[in-house]
Amino acid sequence: MLGMTVRTQPTVGKKFPLNPKSPERICWGCDRYCPTGDMACGNGSGRTQHPSELLGEDWYLVGDWGMEEGEGKPAAEDIGP
Repeated sequence: MLGMTVRTQPTVGKKFPLNPKSPERICWGCDRYCPTGDMACGNGSGRTQHPSELLGEDWYLVGDWGMEEGEGKPAAEDIGP
């Protein structure tokens, strides 16, 4: 196996909340979940909205989001203010 690259599955980031308490206070564009007023990776143009803000509280029931039924359930407490 000398000279061969072994590929592994990518690591999973933070759990993605299904219906956070105050989604408008956080940018959902990456795994950093930055506060709206202090985004680390953005260019100052605006924050990425949570799908529940755009599609409603049942956003995860329609379509293929790549999540299993139990994934991401407890959320608002995990992310913080």
